[in-house]
Amino acid sequence: MDDRADPGRYTEDERWLVVDGRRWRRTDPCLPDDVVEALRSHLGRGRSGTRVAKKAGDDAAVAAARHRTGLAKHGLGERGPRWWEEPEADRVARARAALAELDALD
Repeated sequence: MDDRADPGRYTEDERWLVVDGRRWRRTDPCLPDDVVEALRSHLGRGRSGTRVAKKAGDDAAVAAARHRTGLAKHGLGERGPRWWEEPEADRVARARAALAELDALD
């Protein structure tokens, strides 16, 4: 889901996305669109991989897919340090580093 598509669902400080009354840390809004798109692609692949590996009973593949998902979510700012507490340059650098690590998995 692109949390930038519906700004009416953000908390007043725009740090959280609210879905069904539950808060989710939103994607860092300062990240370049191309980086967000690539990280979201990896996120989708990780989630899909987790689903397929669980169905197959492949614990190693589940762990690898969850690792991909976690890296993508850290890169997007949805996990890890709170993006609003860091300088923008550090946030973009973290996202690009996560993307490089994800690309290296392929």
